[in-house]
Amino acid sequence: MAVFSDLHTESGLKSLDAFLAGKSYISGNHLSKDDIKVYAAVLEKPGAAFPNASKWYACVASHLATSFPGKALGVRIGGKGAAPVEAAAPAKAAAAAGDDDDDLDLFGDETEEDKKAAEQREAAKKESSKKKESGKSSVLMDVKPWDDETDMKKLEEAVRSVQMPGLLWGASKLVPVGYGIKKLTIMLTIVDDLVSVDSLIEEHLTVEPCNEYVQSCDIVAFNKI
Repeated sequence: MAVFSDLHTESGLKSLDAFLAGKSYISGNHLSKDDIKVYAAVLEKPGAAFPNASKWYACVASHLATSFPGKALGVRIGGKGAAPVEAAAPAKAAAAAGDDDDDLDLFGDETEEDKKAAEQREAAKKESSKKKESGKSSVLMDVKPWDDETDMKKLEEAVRSVQMPGLLWGASKLVPVGYGIKKLTIMLTIVDDLVSVDSLIEEHLTVEPCNEYVQSCDIVAFNKI
């Protein structure tokens, strides 16, 4: 647990500057409550003698500026062990006013609600990542009629009438197979996690009402996209 003391003094800023060497933020790779809490305890932007702390301070200030676009008129806050400070942003003033302790416990104010919300956000990110990783496949299918008297136009209409999430019908053509019979060769694209080709054939294309025209289906080609 990181603890900073006397950030209104040169020794305190020196300790902060050393801690921030090679880091952009107090905790992790993004702005957090830890940065806001430490920022509130620093009276003003550290000078050139503290390059790491100065760069970090400017970064936090820029984030706060976009979050609080209103024009600040300025307030002054006094306290034990530190000279009065003019607030540059509402967030800093509010945080400084509520903090009477020079020692900052960066994790002491995290509630169960904060932890639960963080866990929910992480779970949502993982679920979103899974959906993005879901692959697609390109399928070439032969759809065969019952005989040469089957209306191939109605057969194709019946095939394309099958709709479901993750299924996209593509180009098609009629191919002669002999004795006046033609088959429908059709392309389709599927999302692998949403559509099973076997289920598509067995539960949709070869049952009512499609089976009035469709005798059978064969997979000619199956390629991952």
